[in-house]
Amino acid sequence: MNASDPIADMLTRIRNAHDARRPTVEMPHSRLKGELARLLKKEGFIADYTTETQGARRSLRIYLKYGPEETAIIHGLRRVSRPGRRCYVTADRIPNVLNGIGMAILTTSAGLMTGRQARRSRLGGEVICHIW
Repeated sequence: MNASDPIADMLTRIRNAHDARRPTVEMPHSRLKGELARLLKKEGFIADYTTETQGARRSLRIYLKYGPEETAIIHGLRRVSRPGRRCYVTADRIPNVLNGIGMAILTTSAGLMTGRQARRSRLGGEVICHIW
């Protein structure tokens, strides 16, 4: 399937698999999706991720994380900047998701980073998504 918004497709796959209590979710790989998975792992929203190659195709497998008694770690994912409506912010306007409980993910001139890292580095950019 050729998605017009691959990041929204990735977030939807994670949301659906998490709601269905699946241990893993698989999707086509891209460099941006790999970096997004790296950030989600670093911040503790997913357990792990791997990149697998089958012939000429590469896929990204994300291992989802659950709390005790299968409680949800990820409570929500929301795509902010879309292909039809881009959302750019300066360093002093980076959103604070749920008063610091969640995080914003931005693309900046220094690469993909969380809102906290971007504020610390005084970099603005495009707000990709919010996760809490």
